[in-house]
Amino acid sequence: MVVKGEKIEFPGGGTHFHYGADKYIASLANMLNFSNNILNNEGRIRTILDVGCGVASFGAYLLSSDIIAMSLAPNDVHQNQIQFALERGIPAYLGVLGTKRLPYPSRSFELAHCSRCRIDWLQRDGILLLELDRLLRPGGYFAYSSPEAYAQDEEDLRIWREMSALVERMCWKIASKKNQTVIWVKPLTNDCYMEREPGTQPPLCRTDDDPDAVWGVQMEPCITPYSDQVHKTRGSGLAPWPHRLTSPPPRLADFGYSNEIFEKDTELWRRRVENYWNLLSPKVTSDTLRNLMDMKANLGSFGAALKEKNVWVMNVVPEDGPNTLKLIYDRGLIGTVHNWCEAFSTYPRTYDLLHAWTVFSDIEKKGCSAEDLLLEMDRMLRPTGFIIIRDKQPVIEFVKKYLPALHWEAVATADSSTDSGPGRR
Repeated sequence: MVVKGEKIEFPGGGTHFHYGADKYIASLANMLNFSNNILNNEGRIRTILDVGCGVASFGAYLLSSDIIAMSLAPNDVHQNQIQFALERGIPAYLGVLGTKRLPYPSRSFELAHCSRCRIDWLQRDGILLLELDRLLRPGGYFAYSSPEAYAQDEEDLRIWREMSALVERMCWKIASKKNQTVIWVKPLTNDCYMEREPGTQPPLCRTDDDPDAVWGVQMEPCITPYSDQVHKTRGSGLAPWPHRLTSPPPRLADFGYSNEIFEKDTELWRRRVENYWNLLSPKVTSDTLRNLMDMKANLGSFGAALKEKNVWVMNVVPEDGPNTLKLIYDRGLIGTVHNWCEAFSTYPRTYDLLHAWTVFSDIEKKGCSAEDLLLEMDRMLRPTGFIIIRDKQPVIEFVKKYLPALHWEAVATADSSTDSGPGRR
């Protein structure tokens, strides 16, 4: 960080990219022989997980390459890093690789990244590396920039040898190794897993293990094999970005949804978002909105409809409904699983707009407090930020009752009995 007058600038330098994040990112693309040293590899790499992200300069400098990163860091001695990231308008989440699965479905990311992230990857039989393995798509990469990848002192060499042995048993291969960075690649099929010697550790996960179950689910030190379909097709079957945004995701059939349902949902939310924007336009300038949240994202069509706007959307899927988050990631968007009876894992004042489609009706059925949810939304919302509530008329009337106490202003209301327009904090 560089202080200039009353502002802080983030040139993107760091312990392992002294010449700036943009040059570091180009060097990763060069190591993988991607054309023009652009990491998105002609749209094949779109979603990235940056573990121990610091102030998220890696994710910030990826945005110009049409790559969206979920930047993840804990609330530790560097308390404000995620807050910095969100203040910069970069997707980020307050989280930690610990004992429970990260709140993302299997095969969500094309690349995982760790630069001096201070994580002991060898602990508990390599369980944290196995969690990354669960999250990576077939043929996905793990870029690791750390002293262990190049230093020659005894301890670093020991760690490097043990990590190398572990990832080899996991069937990862070195795609490239240069200077301070090594990039491993995950296999496309189950072939390597099937060829391992009996008793090889780590084992394959049980056949009844659901790799997409994440809410409160303990990590297991096991390898998640691919389904028969993914094994046969040798990959995720995703279109390059941006076509994947509107192409029916391959995992759509998991929910019994047809391509027609997907296309209708996409068109429905395109019209709704256009209407929202028209309602908001008197109050919104080009730089008013940046961090948006869809509190019940379903298929992610709200976020998809905002592609041409200079915004990003945190798509939230309820923990007790259909786990459509994997479809959202397959569309090239990002998000997380959450229970709105609890606080969301972010700092106060980190979102510019919250979209609540039937969220209040849902928590009412759970017996949770709608007043508590209003207070949580107020906590997350920035001053002059917006809330769009789309719900039953009694819910709208309930919220209106609390507007004076929250110091919110109703700025627009739609005519439909099930719609509410934006409110403003």
